[in-house]
Amino acid sequence: MSALVVEDFSKSYKQLQAVDSLSFEVRPGDVLALVGPNGAGKTTTMRTIAGIITPTKGRIRIDGFDIVAQAIEAKRRLAYVPDDPHLFDALTVEEHLVFAAAAYRIDDWRERADALLARFDLTEHRTKPAIELSRGMRQKVAICCAYLHRPALVMLDEPLTGLDPRGIRTMKETLVEHAASGAAVIVSSHLLQLVEDLCTVILILHQGKRLFLGNIDEARQAFAAHTEDASLEDVFFGATEGRTAHGGS
Repeated sequence: MSALVVEDFSKSYKQLQAVDSLSFEVRPGDVLALVGPNGAGKTTTMRTIAGIITPTKGRIRIDGFDIVAQAIEAKRRLAYVPDDPHLFDALTVEEHLVFAAAAYRIDDWRERADALLARFDLTEHRTKPAIELSRGMRQKVAICCAYLHRPALVMLDEPLTGLDPRGIRTMKETLVEHAASGAAVIVSSHLLQLVEDLCTVILILHQGKRLFLGNIDEARQAFAAHTEDASLEDVFFGATEGRTAHGGS
C-alpha cells in the first residue's frame, strides 16, 4: 500500500487556482522531491496533505486514511515540518519532545528522544526555552519532534534552512535512514543539488499542474534533450520554460 495517495486534488482561492487536478502516489521507501518555481502550488499541496487547509476537490489518503474524513488517524501517521517551524517560545527543547510524545500518545519514547537530541547536537541545549534558540536550532527541534513517533510519511519544506554544515549532513543522513526503514519522504526545496543527491522520484509542479512525475533519468529524457549527464537544474529550466510535459501514472 502506498504511504500517500493524492487523487484529482484541486485547491482554489476565489479566482486563484492554486493547484489543479493533481494526482500522485508516494510509496514506502520513496524520497520524493516536490519542485517548481515560486507560486507553483508546492506549499499549498503540502499544507493540504498535512490537513492544515481543506481541498476544494479530490481525495488525499495517508497510509490508507482519508485526511478529511479520518483526520486524526491520518495525522497520527504524518510528520510535517514547514519552512519556518513555529515552536512554543516558553517551552524548552525537552518540553517540546514531551509535548510531541503526549500529542501522538507514544509510550517508551524517552530513549528515542535522547538519541534524537544527541544526533542533532541538542543535548546540551535541552533545558533552553525555544525563544533563546537560533534559527537553525529551532529547525532541529522541529525535526526531532517530527521524527519522534516514527511517521509513515515525513514532509519537509526547505529542510536545510538555517542549518550549519554538520546539521545539513545529519539532515541528509536521517532522511535516507527514514526511507530505508520504510517511511515515505517528501522534500520541497529550491536547492536542486539536495534534491538530486537524495530523491528517488521527482514531481515538478508548474502553475498548479503536474508537469512531470518520474525519476531523474526519465526527467532528463523529457526535458534535457536526452543528455545523460544533464543536471537537475538543466531539467528544471527545461521543464518550466515550456518543453513537452511528461510523467508516469
